[in-house]
Amino acid sequence: MSQSKKRQLALNVFLLRYGHHPAGWLHPTWTENGRPDLQWWIRAAKIAEAAKFDTFFVADFIGRSGVIDKQSVKNPNNFHFEPFTLLSAIAAQTKDIGLVATVNTNFSDPYNVARQFTSLDHLSGGRAGWNVVSSLNPVTAKNFGIEAPITHEERYERASEFIQLTKALWDSWDDDAFDHPDRHSGQFYDPASGHPVNFKGEYFKSEGLLDFPRPIQGYPVFVQAGNSETGREFAAREAEMTYSSATSLEVAKAYYADVKSRMAKYGRDEDQLKITPGLNVVVAETDQEAQDKYGELQALVDFSELEFGGQDLSKYPLDGPLPDLDYDPGENGRGRFQQQLELARRENLTIRQLVLKFRVARGHLQAIGSAKSVADTIEQWFVEKGADGFNVVPPYSIKGLEDFTRLVVPELQRRGIFRKEYEGKTYRENLGLNRPENPNTAQKSKLKIAS
Repeated sequence: MSQSKKRQLALNVFLLRYGHHPAGWLHPTWTENGRPDLQWWIRAAKIAEAAKFDTFFVADFIGRSGVIDKQSVKNPNNFHFEPFTLLSAIAAQTKDIGLVATVNTNFSDPYNVARQFTSLDHLSGGRAGWNVVSSLNPVTAKNFGIEAPITHEERYERASEFIQLTKALWDSWDDDAFDHPDRHSGQFYDPASGHPVNFKGEYFKSEGLLDFPRPIQGYPVFVQAGNSETGREFAAREAEMTYSSATSLEVAKAYYADVKSRMAKYGRDEDQLKITPGLNVVVAETDQEAQDKYGELQALVDFSELEFGGQDLSKYPLDGPLPDLDYDPGENGRGRFQQQLELARRENLTIRQLVLKFRVARGHLQAIGSAKSVADTIEQWFVEKGADGFNVVPPYSIKGLEDFTRLVVPELQRRGIFRKEYEGKTYRENLGLNRPENPNTAQKSKLKIAS
């Protein structure tokens, strides 16, 4: 990335068909049934691409408990397409927007994941991204027959080794290995262009070659979410984009400076990591109209059963303070739990206020207002380096994305901080990220020069 190039805001969208707000599917704007609908997703991706978004982000809420109780029937958000299948279909209907698939390293195999991302990158013309997830929910573990889940630190170690092996597999062929089949000699590829893998790690082993050419982008863009100490170090070492969470500019700036300051020891430039906090946004023509729209959603929130850090809060007054209990968040979501606890103590929130302010927004910045108000917030966080961009998470269905692209995007473009057209040919190029060189090819080049 050229150092003289003007810093540009990155915009991603993360949609759930039933809405990010827990009551999103109860809102009158959501009138669909619960069956999968490919056309809904294609429509959403086209809306984001027309607005020149960088990324269409697909989560994967893998696994479901066998317990069907009165709480489980209220949650629709596990019922989504598998990311690779969905994004392969979307790739055929779009041209420029980046396509990020969530893959959990605890329930996948490096060789299969390397094949899948290589396929998606070629199918999309160089637009694949990998949201690397290493969470290990006990319920999901049971779906896969995992009896002894590993610790928080071990999961990140395993994820790092997982990435190390997938990179080795992607690098097992030169970029041009299959560009010149030699019909005269009958040789489909030059044997020197293949670099067999012989990987023996603590968690994974692999011998052989990937059975598909190197991705167009070299590697998919690596995306990661994690606010814990271990997660921050992982981001500095591996990630090219973080899907972080922050409820205040001060917290965001501290996270931004902390993670970027760690990159130098891994030989990485700070501009090679885009920090994109979640943005829970409701926008309307006026601030009051936006507040009214959001109020309609908040009024639908169910407070009948509340759990926090392993403790049942349903017996405590909703409008009383968060009780001083011995909380244990377990191995998953430590960073998010700590954010909630600190927010509740710092602002002296009641249980009801904590749910409405943090849990409903999933720990993300809330921007509720007119296009100017929302754009002011985005611009301030961008200029003051609390963010390089945002992961837009509309609380209710596709309507929130339509409102954002219609009202906020033109305002950001007018201010000169967001593109009017795509400039690159690949997802990496549009984000201003370097294309990773194949170390095997680089080594051959050095040998040629030396000889």
